Amino acid sequence: MKPQSRLYKDALLNNIIPFWERHSLDRTNGGYFTCLDREGKVYDTDKFMWLQGRQAWMFSTLYNQVEPKKNWLEIAKSGVDFIRHKGMDAQGNVYFSLTANGQPLVQPYNIFSDCFAAMAFAQYGIAAEDQEYKELAKKTYLNILQRKDNPKGKYEKGTLARPLKSFALPMILSNLVLELEDILEPNEVERTIDFAVQEVMEVFLDGKSGIIYEFTKPDGSLEDSFNGRLLNPGHGIEAMWFMIDIAVRRNDRELINKATETIVKILEYSWDEEYGGIFYFMDSRGHPPQQLEWDQKLWWVHLETLVALAKAYEQTQNPEISAWYTKVHDYSWQHFSDPQHGEWFGYLNRRGEVLLNLKGGKWKGCFHVPRAMLQCWKAFERMENKGIIK
Repeated sequence: MKPQSRLYKDALLNNIIPFWERHSLDRTNGGYFTCLDREGKVYDTDKFMWLQGRQAWMFSTLYNQVEPKKNWLEIAKSGVDFIRHKGMDAQGNVYFSLTANGQPLVQPYNIFSDCFAAMAFAQYGIAAEDQEYKELAKKTYLNILQRKDNPKGKYEKGTLARPLKSFALPMILSNLVLELEDILEPNEVERTIDFAVQEVMEVFLDGKSGIIYEFTKPDGSLEDSFNGRLLNPGHGIEAMWFMIDIAVRRNDRELINKATETIVKILEYSWDEEYGGIFYFMDSRGHPPQQLEWDQKLWWVHLETLVALAKAYEQTQNPEISAWYTKVHDYSWQHFSDPQHGEWFGYLNRRGEVLLNLKGGKWKGCFHVPRAMLQCWKAFERMENKGIIK
């Protein structure tokens, strides 16, 4: 594996972050515009709260981990203030979307809006040494835990005829709790980590196939239905770098090795041998998936895979991981990166051609690209400093 820290550092600081600094800031209302075309022009002004939280978290994290730049802290403050004052209902739940000036458009049905708000509040509170935001992060986190068994609450449209539990919640909790580690009680941190690792690695990770399912029955068994057979390779791989972070924290070699094996298993199952890239959705039995976009190639899937492979190689020096990293790296940088206007494209068709040339929208914001650049930069920098790669 070649030294790569300079590539990722340069992309983050001289390409990705400047793009969002130039184009996304709403200097009138606060918060951020995320619907940006290829050149960065705003094409829709609605604000999606989970993307507001993600961007505020990103700039707070840059301030905390890269450099305490005043501008980054101000950008982060704009986001957390908008969420705090406009983006939450009276019970502290975070709306899904708002107008540019903060009028609620979609009710707080999506618990992941709350998760990213909590992350943003925590990292901003640390950056600004703001105790009120630290307390708000803790309060939001505890509210998430209260809702975890019924995340959508009164907005749930399903019946109880086929109860299924989702991989997404334990997956995100495994990362969220580490983001709030300095704010939560140690016992709470360990309890949530134990829950997340058990759910991810023992329930949703199928022991026979070695791949991760998006849904299981409440008892952990598999369901033969569209949702029951659903695989989201990017989710599974992203969760594995969360597991590696936990394993490093706990010095758990068994968990590191199991997560590394799972990354390889998922990639072997989901790599498109004809056109390259990782499929978006798959059916575990090879049936037609219900998602019509199943064969698209998405930015976040490939970026999270690069992070997972970099971390796995750092811990194992497994040559199979190195080979996969080179394969995914070459595909990703060739197809998603936009050297002409900056940032990365998000959506490719199966053949790897740009399907939508936007740089941000309802689902893509200032998060996966810069976070992956930061994570890969730091992972490669550690490896270079340790002499793992030269």
